[in-house]
Amino acid sequence: MQCPFCKGSETAVIDSRETENGDSVRRRRACEACKKRFTSYERVEGVDLKVIKKDGSKETFDREKVKRGLIKATWKRPVSMLQIELLIEDVEAKLRQREVIEVKSWEIGNLVLNRLKKLDPLSYLLFASVYRDFGELADFEEEIRKLKEQS
Repeated sequence: MQCPFCKGSETAVIDSRETENGDSVRRRRACEACKKRFTSYERVEGVDLKVIKKDGSKETFDREKVKRGLIKATWKRPVSMLQIELLIEDVEAKLRQREVIEVKSWEIGNLVLNRLKKLDPLSYLLFASVYRDFGELADFEEEIRKLKEQS
């Protein structure tokens, strides 16, 4: 495993644990070269999910793409990387429980939004603004109104 700090290839596993839902292993690692610590996750490769995009094209489900979107939405918000990882694991597990291997992009977005709303309403609003393509201030106002009604 390559160190994310110095790019060294010699790392040692300090601690290993199963995640709460048991579908992956969380490993704490230490780099032999720079001595910094980092976390990695190991999960079983399942059936490749295909995402059907709005334009009808298909691409392989990419959890890193979801992660990048969540990191942007939670920037400077009280949401940890562990919470983001758990959210993604939950969404991916839900998708893999289905009988089909193709899923529409809006279904993934809704699964992410529903979980993000519980974690941090402002991050939810930021993610929704991109995902739902808010074009006007009225779109934000409507979404804020819905959030207030639900809380």
